[in-house]
Amino acid sequence: MSKFAILGTASLCLISGSLQAANLRAEKTKQPNVILILTDDAGIGDFGFNGNPLIKTPNLDQLAARSTRFTNFFVSPVCAPTRSSLLTGKFSQTTGVYDTYNGGAVMATEEITLAEILRDNGYQTGIFGKWHLGDNYPYRPIDQGFSESFVFKGGGIGQPGDHDNYFKFDSAYFNPVMYLNEKKVTTEGYCSDVFTNEALRFIRTGKNKPFFVYLSFNAPHTPLQVPEKYESIYKNLNSGDFSKLPGSPPNMNEKDLDAARKVYGMMTNVDDNIGRLLKELKDQDLIDNTIVIFLSDNGPKQNRYKMGLRALKGSVYQGGIKTPCLIHFPGTLPENREIATTAAHIDLLPTILDLCNIHAPENSQIEGRSLIPLLEGFDQEFRNRTLFFEWGRGFPIPYRNFAAMKGGYKLVGNTDQQSGLEGFELFDLSATPDESKNIITENREKAQIIKDELDKWYFKTVSHPNNRRVYPAIAGTKHENPVVLNRNDAKGSPGIWEQEEIFGYWDVRIAAPGKYTVKANFIKELKEPGTLYLKMNPYQYAANSQGMTSVISIPEAFLDKGDYRLEIYFQTKSGKMIFPLFTSILKLD
Repeated sequence: MSKFAILGTASLCLISGSLQAANLRAEKTKQPNVILILTDDAGIGDFGFNGNPLIKTPNLDQLAARSTRFTNFFVSPVCAPTRSSLLTGKFSQTTGVYDTYNGGAVMATEEITLAEILRDNGYQTGIFGKWHLGDNYPYRPIDQGFSESFVFKGGGIGQPGDHDNYFKFDSAYFNPVMYLNEKKVTTEGYCSDVFTNEALRFIRTGKNKPFFVYLSFNAPHTPLQVPEKYESIYKNLNSGDFSKLPGSPPNMNEKDLDAARKVYGMMTNVDDNIGRLLKELKDQDLIDNTIVIFLSDNGPKQNRYKMGLRALKGSVYQGGIKTPCLIHFPGTLPENREIATTAAHIDLLPTILDLCNIHAPENSQIEGRSLIPLLEGFDQEFRNRTLFFEWGRGFPIPYRNFAAMKGGYKLVGNTDQQSGLEGFELFDLSATPDESKNIITENREKAQIIKDELDKWYFKTVSHPNNRRVYPAIAGTKHENPVVLNRNDAKGSPGIWEQEEIFGYWDVRIAAPGKYTVKANFIKELKEPGTLYLKMNPYQYAANSQGMTSVISIPEAFLDKGDYRLEIYFQTKSGKMIFPLFTSILKLD
């Protein structure tokens, strides 16, 4: 059965598109390899092939010239949601992922991922770099279909959730502590080089089977740490250089310029690593049978050239969600071909499966569509569908930072639930891709149709079963002992990140009754006497400390099987209550 039938589309154009896809694959005798490359916070303008002469990305420029380029391609406004959509082919809001931290970046283990589908069809699967979809069993990459996992913890290198590298401050991107199949390893080199080294090793040692490589760079996300060799390339970049670029933001200040120099250095390093990867494919005679896909996870965080688009990372305006998307597959997909039809991250999973001639599992409920029919102009289903974008701290709040795209029009809501249409903006993206002209007054009927769809999507999303439950870390199993709970997955007070005097907790499931050691690690040395409290109702334990330490344990706590909200804090003699940076749970028997 055709994947298009599985996805519930039966129009003649998609049937024709499926037949065309079969023809495209006809000459391939081996199942193709797949490499998915993702950058973190690289904006639409951070590439030479998108008309930026200030940045050096020669390998990506060459790749773009030899690829099918989707020039109206969209992702989520922030990183974890984009990652869940890439791996499931679904809008992230139904996968358990609704934010980047505060417990909102844990993907339901029941989701069927691209890695699981490919693994079950004979592929070796490996992730190298950033995961950001849950750090504890059963949400880790090795639990979600990856046979090899080389990742750091938390949402980004050097962030509080990445407690192994957090204390390195100015050098977290160099010699990072990583986890190879959940075993901690110390590396040597710059993070992007290290990720690529491991991806190359994986390719070299596994050529007997088709492979899936997910090379997920942390660059150019903050902190903007870059080798001097690359930063020096852009040391003379100034505001005058940017002022010559059409659509460049006016009046870039020195902070903007310093960030741009560092980001461009990080991107040139990424480009060099992509060059190494492509060279390896050629040297191993794999390039003609390997699908290489490149994109970024959202728009730029800092103010710099972004092709005149509005806003930055985190926003549903174009500058926050538009990204390049290159698909390179020699002899199968056209070289140097641009496709302007609107497409999105949810479409890459079905596209990859189509190119690999693999059927999606019938219960996967994929929301994206294969992009292959677009190569022959079969775009009817794409022109009539609606794409949805949203992001806020926590679950969606209507209508704060909401958007819907349909038929070349885009409805944006940065208002509240009680607002009428006058609180929204409507843009004709073909006329004003920079979203500079709101046409809602003269197009109320069109706006209302899109808003009705947005409302329907919102209510369907919030009522999804994955949004009606929590995703506990599971302690007391052979899969992970000790379980280390980090700040990225901690819930509690809004904005919980690096603060000490703040309320936080973790959702935990105890899989087996018994004795456990619970250890709290604090950001700073506790210099006052006080008491460590552990609350997992109805269990409550305490341990006194004279201070002058950053680690305190409850050495033996009996915990019965069940689900708990783990609250742990140190109360000083003077009354301060300090939340740990991370906490571990070790089963003793």
